[in-house]
Amino acid sequence: MNKNTREEVIMRIVEILLVEAPHKPGYMAKVLGVIGEFGATVEGLNAVRRLDKETIWEVTLEYDDTLSIDVLFDQINQLPDTFITGKSDRVFNRHKQGKIQTISRVSIDSLEILRDVYTPGVARVCQAIQKSPSKINEFTNIQNTVAIVTNGTAILGLGDIGPEAGLPVMEGKAAIFAELVGLSGVPILIKEKDPLKIIEVVEAISPSFGAILLEDIKAPECFTIEDELIKRVPKPVFHDDQHGTAMVVLAALLSATKQIGVDLKDKVFAQVGLGAAGMGICNLLSEYGVKQVVGCDLNEDAQKKLRAMGGEPMSLEECMKTADVVVATTGVKGLIKPEMIREGQIIMALTNPDPEIEPSVALANGAIFATCGKVVNNMLAFPGLFKGTLDAGVTEITHPMKIAVSETLSNLARDGALVPASLNKAAHEGVAKAVYQAAIKQKNEYL
Repeated sequence: MNKNTREEVIMRIVEILLVEAPHKPGYMAKVLGVIGEFGATVEGLNAVRRLDKETIWEVTLEYDDTLSIDVLFDQINQLPDTFITGKSDRVFNRHKQGKIQTISRVSIDSLEILRDVYTPGVARVCQAIQKSPSKINEFTNIQNTVAIVTNGTAILGLGDIGPEAGLPVMEGKAAIFAELVGLSGVPILIKEKDPLKIIEVVEAISPSFGAILLEDIKAPECFTIEDELIKRVPKPVFHDDQHGTAMVVLAALLSATKQIGVDLKDKVFAQVGLGAAGMGICNLLSEYGVKQVVGCDLNEDAQKKLRAMGGEPMSLEECMKTADVVVATTGVKGLIKPEMIREGQIIMALTNPDPEIEPSVALANGAIFATCGKVVNNMLAFPGLFKGTLDAGVTEITHPMKIAVSETLSNLARDGALVPASLNKAAHEGVAKAVYQAAIKQKNEYL
């Protein structure tokens, strides 16, 4: 059920073409017609330069990687007096030289400043931290720094492509941290698959960071790694593939059930696909108070794990017959057949780019509510979660803090939306504040 091979992943490529065409009626329309027949979508069209009798157009295209762009080039070049004069790939352009950098918060423009921030002045700060270790939080950036750790075994939908190939994803996470909540994310690539060795490496480097974000590590190893690091490292440790998706799923379900006037806790919930994300979703919904959780997966170990947390393994057909709410995270396009949908079900088919069932098909076959993975994006959760956790100075991310994320995202959704927009900075600030308050409340209860 957790099949996720490269053959099933269709990438969307964004490319910019420079097209020279006669400045006469209808010529650019012919170019756009060829692009449409090729199967690409025009995302942008600008006249960038006017020549004597021609115009240079910048055309931004999006197309599936199953299509050969060379075929499109040939077709455009065959049009009368029309030529492609250049091209660039927007995605690759934005990755040149990487997406992140380390910069100094202090402008070192005099010898006096240099001596204060480095030798000999820095020695006094080192000695102060040696005497009182908690001062590291006051006199270093550690409480704003997150290690983003991967071994590259479950990168996006691409699978085990290695840590080096996964670095652009880790840089992306770091860029999101910096842009949305002002944290410094540091990519850590580990060329190792043995869970125990990964645990030892992360434990050894943990003094450098305020928190640890585990990213794109495959199941079931990810469960062992996270559980053991939580025991060993007195700092927040969080596996985003499990819990980030879960928090945004819960937020979307809270919004959906609110809109149709039902209580999520009283509904039978089914999780189709019990990998890292699926198990995280089941766990969080159980903690939230959903009384009956069922799920399906072909992997027997995943079934045992679900049973151990109080859920009930079933077949896909049984899940669809039993559940009021169905969430699917399998990586298998079209897994849920239209005839499986029951009247009044809530369906969230989250596999990208092609879901287990298209929302429109689910709705046409009786679902009261349906959506897909383009809406449920875990970047809504992890920036504010880490910001609130680090600001509160707690050593663990708990279920009440995760539920605070979900409830906040649902409350901040506007105009019938399930969750706020991903780049809504006010939403990320709201999440950070809610997590901080939940963390401080829990901290005070332990005192």
